[in-house]
Amino acid sequence: MLTKLEQAQQAWGGTHNAIDHWLEERQELIVDYCKLEGLPPFKKTAALPSKDELQAFCQILIDYLSTGHFEVYDQIVSQCAENSTKSLSLAQQIQPKIVLTTEALVEFNDKYADGNQDDDALIKSLDNDMSKVGELLEQRFELEDQLLYALSTYHREVVDAE
Repeated sequence: MLTKLEQAQQAWGGTHNAIDHWLEERQELIVDYCKLEGLPPFKKTAALPSKDELQAFCQILIDYLSTGHFEVYDQIVSQCAENSTKSLSLAQQIQPKIVLTTEALVEFNDKYADGNQDDDALIKSLDNDMSKVGELLEQRFELEDQLLYALSTYHREVVDAE
């Protein structure tokens, strides 16, 4: 995930302040996810994350989802519409797939954001749910990168044609 983030930052960083902020939030989200999961370079210090760690992760998750939906996607789709029907069509195909990941990630937040780790059922499901979150984030980042690619590629085609 971090390697793909670096590629996204190199490809699209500096093109728009909202995209830069969004990619920074993505990095923070990935780092927090890796910390919770004990993925390199981090090590798990406990079997379960603390309530504060889990709540902090849920907060950055919701911040990231919100930034994408309310600041970035609309700008990308409208810019794609200005650039070409080809990029608009691709953006319109990708956006519903992103919404599906949003719904599943919001469900995770709703389940864990209150920090109710006293519930044995929640504790037992956390590892499995975190694994699903990792898969959803990977899928989402790929879709978001396709949106950014469509914007940059088809925009270049329009500029080159002029």
